[in-house]
Amino acid sequence: MDCPPAKESGRTRSINVKELALLFAKLGATAFGGPAAHIAMMEEEVVKRRQWLSHESFLDLLGATNLIPGPNSTEMALHIGYLRGGWRGLIVAGACFIVPAVLLTLLFAHLYVLFGTVPALQPFVAGIRPAIVAVIAAAVVRLGRPMVKKRFPATMGVIVVILSLIGVNEILLLFCAGFLGLLWAFRDRISRVLTGLAAVVPFLADGILRVNPSVQLPATASVVGLGLFFLKIGSILYGSGYVLVAFLQGGLVDTNHWLTQTQLFDAIAVGQFTPGPVLSTATFIGYVILGVPGAAVATTGIFLPSFLFVLLTNPILPRLRNSRRFSGFLDGVNAASLGLMISVSITLGLASLTGVGPVAIFVIAAVVVIVWKVNAGWVVLGSAILGAVLHALHI
Repeated sequence: MDCPPAKESGRTRSINVKELALLFAKLGATAFGGPAAHIAMMEEEVVKRRQWLSHESFLDLLGATNLIPGPNSTEMALHIGYLRGGWRGLIVAGACFIVPAVLLTLLFAHLYVLFGTVPALQPFVAGIRPAIVAVIAAAVVRLGRPMVKKRFPATMGVIVVILSLIGVNEILLLFCAGFLGLLWAFRDRISRVLTGLAAVVPFLADGILRVNPSVQLPATASVVGLGLFFLKIGSILYGSGYVLVAFLQGGLVDTNHWLTQTQLFDAIAVGQFTPGPVLSTATFIGYVILGVPGAAVATTGIFLPSFLFVLLTNPILPRLRNSRRFSGFLDGVNAASLGLMISVSITLGLASLTGVGPVAIFVIAAVVVIVWKVNAGWVVLGSAILGAVLHALHI
C-alpha cells in the first residue's frame, strides 16, 4: 500500500524502514549509468510511484546534494531515508543502496586479482548507455514540467544547459544560479544585493578553483594511509565520476604509484558496469592494493562523509524553503540542477547514440519508460541483454 503524498516540506516520517530497505536494495542492484540515471530512477520510485515526496521537495533535496561534497545519488538516498525514518532510515537506505554495488565490485576485484583481467563487459555497457539516456530524459520531463511554467526557473535552466555544455564548472553554475535566484526573489532591493554579491562570487569561484585533493602518501601503501586518502576525497569531491578519476590518477598513479595506469582503467570499467554508486570503484581499488582490509577502509572513507553531511543539512532544508530569502536561492539551485541533468543527457546521447543498434535501443527504452511506464531498472537490465545480442549479431 502506497504512503500518502508528502507535505510541501517533504518531511514525512515512518518508523517502518522495511520498505526503505527493499526499495534501495533494489535500486542498488539495478541502478546503472551513474548519478544522473540513479536520481532519475529514484524520482520515478519516490515521487511518481510511491508519492513520498512532491516534485518541489525532490528538487530541493537534489539542489542540496549538489551543494555539498560527495556522490549525489548516494546523498539523495540518504536524504530520502532520513525523511522517511530518521537516522535509522538514513542508515538503512544508504547501506542498502551502497552494499550491492560494493559486493559486486568486490567480486570483480577478486576475479581481477586471480586472473589479471575483468570479464568482457563492453557489449553489456553498450546496451546500457542508450537506455540510460532515455531514463534520464524521462525524469527531466517529469521534473521540469512544473518549472517551465515559471519564467525565472525556465530561463535559468536553459542558460545552465548552454554553459554546462561549453564546459563551465558545474559548482560555479549552481552557486551563481542560487545567488541569481536570491536576487530574483528580492528584485525590489536588487542594488543592495548586487553589492554583496560582487564580493562573494569571486571568493567562491577562487575557493573552487583552488581545491586540490592530492595528498602526500607514504611510499608503501598502508591501511591507514589508504583510508585517509579516500576519506579526503569523499570530503571534497564535487562533480561527476570523471572528477574522481582525476583524483585517483593524481594521487594513486602519478604521485604515489600504488596503482598502475592499466589497473586504474580496469577499475573505471568495473565502476561503469556495476549498478549503484560509481564511487564503489574505491572498493575495487582498495582490494587490488591491500586486499579485503584495503577494500573496507577505501569504501568506508569515501562514503562516510556523505552520511555526516546529510545528517547536518537535512534538518534545515524545510526552514530554508520557508524563508523567502533562501527559498529564492533554492529555486535557482533547483533550476541549475535540472539544467545539469539535461546537459548530462545530451552529452551521454552524443557519446552513445552512434550507430543503428544504440539508436534502436534508445527508442525502444524511451517508449517503454515514457509510454508503457515500465520500471527503469527492468529497462536497463533488458537493454544490457539486448546490447549483448546486437553485439553478437554485429549490429
